[in-house]
Amino acid sequence: MVVLEGVSKSYPTAQGKVEALHEVTLSMEKGEFVVLCGPSGSGKTTLLMTVAAMLHPTTGSVTVGQRNLYQMSSRARAKFRAERIGFIFQMFHLVPYLNVVENVVLGAQAAGRSGGSVQARQLLERLGLDGRAHHRPSQLSAGEKQRTAIARALFNRPKIILADEPTGNLDGDNATSVLGHLSDFHRNGGTVVLATHGERAEQYADRVVYMSEGEVRS
Repeated sequence: MVVLEGVSKSYPTAQGKVEALHEVTLSMEKGEFVVLCGPSGSGKTTLLMTVAAMLHPTTGSVTVGQRNLYQMSSRARAKFRAERIGFIFQMFHLVPYLNVVENVVLGAQAAGRSGGSVQARQLLERLGLDGRAHHRPSQLSAGEKQRTAIARALFNRPKIILADEPTGNLDGDNATSVLGHLSDFHRNGGTVVLATHGERAEQYADRVVYMSEGEVRS
């Protein structure tokens, strides 16, 4: 499902070049639940962003579903991302002036589709949010915001979900709930790559990959 070959990413700064990823070679199988573990600054988020077709690596190649992401045009890459990849952010990234249903169906607009409110409501019911459909993000708890973000990520029936510290701002019960929903997606054949600096997610993983200083350690 995912193949990274010799992937590096560096950024110029006033103090010189900073390398966020250094020659990472890694593959993830279809239907696998992979947890990326490592401290803050180890390169986990940068790796996820390259796999999500959001961040062009400095060197190396990233292949998702047999498509080389950075040999595609930016327009084709955006379409591919909208149709095949669901991304869950630690800070939710919900649109504050849209209600829950409207936030969820944003995925359809990104993929060039219209409508979808019935499907969105079905997703919200599965995630225990059917009573929150017309609430705005400011009216939701942290756990409800993250479940809304999960619904948005699932909306286009992606092949892969990438999750960046999805439980980092949640209490224990809500963290378990979020991991349970990701595990359900995995059990139904989806691929999950989850970045975390904690250990809670490891029990759900088929494989744990440790990162440090921009490199894969195992």
